[in-house]
Amino acid sequence: MNDAGPESTVAADELKQFIERIERLEEEKKTIADDIKDVYGEAKSRGYDTKAMRRIVSLRKKDANERQEEEAILDLYMQALGMA
Repeated sequence: MNDAGPESTVAADELKQFIERIERLEEEKKTIADDIKDVYGEAKSRGYDTKAMRRIVSLRKKDANERQEEEAILDLYMQALGMA
C-alpha cells in the first residue's frame, strides 16, 4: 500500500519551493558578500584602514545605549588587565 497521497505531494512541492527560495537567497548573499569585499578592497587601495571601517560599520548597527554599554565594559576589562 502506498502512503503517498495528495497531501504528501503538496507538502513535497511546498518543501521544494522553500528549498529553491533559500538557494536563490544564498546565491544573492554570496554576491552581496563579494561586492562588500570589493568595496573594502577599493577602500584599502585608497589608503583607508579597513579594520577601522569594519568596526565603524559594526558600531553603526547598534543604538547609542548599546554602544555605550559595550564601551563601558571594554574599559572596565582593560582597567582590570592594566591596559588603561
